This record gives sequence, C-alpha cells and structure tokens, in this order.
Amino acid sequence: MRPFDYARPARAAEAVAAVAADPGARYLAGGTNLVDHLKLGLTAPTALVDVRDALDDRVQTLADGGVRIGAGTPNSDLAAHPDIRQRYPVLSSALLAGASGQLRNMATTGGNLLQRTRCAYFQDVTTPCNKREPGSGCSALEGHGRDNAVLGASEFCVATHPSDMAVALCALEARVRVLGPDGERVLPLEGLHRLPGAAPDRDTVLTHGELVTAVELPPPVQDTRSAYRKVRERASYAFALVSVAALVQVRDSQFVDARIAFGGLAHVPWRAHRAEEVLRGRPVTQESFHVAADAELAQARTGRDNAYKVPLAVNTLASVLRELTEEAR
Repeated sequence: MRPFDYARPARAAEAVAAVAADPGARYLAGGTNLVDHLKLGLTAPTALVDVRDALDDRVQTLADGGVRIGAGTPNSDLAAHPDIRQRYPVLSSALLAGASGQLRNMATTGGNLLQRTRCAYFQDVTTPCNKREPGSGCSALEGHGRDNAVLGASEFCVATHPSDMAVALCALEARVRVLGPDGERVLPLEGLHRLPGAAPDRDTVLTHGELVTAVELPPPVQDTRSAYRKVRERASYAFALVSVAALVQVRDSQFVDARIAFGGLAHVPWRAHRAEEVLRGRPVTQESFHVAADAELAQARTGRDNAYKVPLAVNTLASVLRELTEEAR
C-alpha cells in the first residue's frame, strides 16, 4: 500500500493552492492515465487533488466567434458537441480516433493534453528510462524501437506523444489557459509541450501547481476544409504510428493556406511549418503534396526499426491533401 492524501476542492484556485503547497501532490481529473501510473508504480504522489468539481465542463461560443472548451469537458462530450462537429470537424474526428468509448467518457480535455508517453520502457520500472528516472539512460535507443520518434528526438529520449486530440488542436492553433500560484497565463498549444532535449522528464512547460483550465479555439476560417487521418496497427484502441491533422484553403486550384500537424512522430504534436510554407501559393497537384511532405520529413532521423515512419508519414499527408482538395479542384 502507498498511502496518500485526497482532496476534492470546489474551485480551481483552491486546487492550485493545494498542489502548489505540496511538491509531491498531483492533480486527478478523469484518471485514465494517472491511475494506470499508480498501478504500475511509475508515480507515488503524497496527495491527489481531484479537480472534477473545480473545472468547467462546458463548450461555449466566444464573442469573436471562437470556442472556449472547459478543461473538465469529457472527450466524448466534446467530440459529440454540435459546434465542434460542424465548425471544427478535424477535432471531433481526432477525439473519436482515440482510446475507446468508455475511456472517452472519463478522459477530460485538460488531462488528454497532459497524458504521458506509452513508450514500453517508460512503463516498465525494471528498465532504464530518462523520462521516468533522469540520468538512468534510454532503453528504447537500443531496444524495441518501432514506435520511436523520428522528429525532434534526442540522445536522451525517443518517445512519442500519444494524444490524438492535441494534434488536431495544434493544427487549429488553439490556445491553452493555465492557472498557477502566480495567476493565469495563456499559451499557444504548440508551445505547451517540450521536445526532450536533455530533460525528457519534463513533458510540458508547466510548472508545479499550474492547472489547465480551458482550451480556446480561434474562429474557423471560411472555405477551409479539414481532416484527421490516423494510421495504426489495428482499427481501434491503438496509438498512432503516424497521424495527420490538416486544414487547407484552396482558390483557383492553388493553395491559399495550409495548417498541418503530425502525431506519432515526435515527443510533441508536431506542427509541419516547412510543409505549410511549401504548399502556400503552389498548385493543387500530386507533386505539390509530395514536395511539401518530403520537405517536412527531410529533417527526420531514424533508427533500426522505425525508418518505415518516414514514407508512411509522407504518403499519409499526401493522401489527406488529395482528399481535401479533390472537391476544390
């Protein structure tokens, strides 16, 4: 038995104060990731602060036409919300591609963003892992590496970020509201997660005590089409080998704008800025699709078992772009 204290405050500020006062305290929301870690012995908090009563679970339209999503909103509710399905279909698709119906009912918007890698070595306490125990080494570098990152990895960690939702939010240029001991701040979602560098144990830029309270989406851009594509080893309840969230705007058979993010390739939801830059102003052709994808994946670094991810990512992005532009052409 590993004893810990438990509290369930009614307000976000009370939850922040409780966690900030105890270096060993952790937030608990849906628990779909944290409870697994407790069982596996990956974490042993001194206290759990349950935030289910403290977080907003509503989806609200903002004055500028965007949307505010309370961090306590269950994944299933968010995926089914009429505004999300109609105005941000890429987000609804990404949510429905993740986990199972039962887990989506429990998992929250804030918790989904903060879930940790499913690297087999991170979850096995008998093996060295810099993310779990800094300085111990990275077993995945020489071990089973089929799921390893190919973008933004380091000699200290090659794990990938598991969230589908975060990939769509990255392409949508969402913002994250965070409440901490020093007050509130707003982060671009793309700036929330960290590349591993020499400190892979830090998944995000959040400091101890900071709590995600909401996610905000900008107003949809008119005439933009979007899609989420997830490639995995089985049809459901599997993490992405490669996933793509893409939004494109086409006029006169030419790309006006593109926003693209990859999942399954990096320690973070990977915004494909190079591919986007290549596409803007180019004609809508199969050649353009592959030139853009190749430009993004040119920076990939592969190991013994994960080289397949590069052509898979190129072909997946090209397929999504073709699907999104067929009607426009």
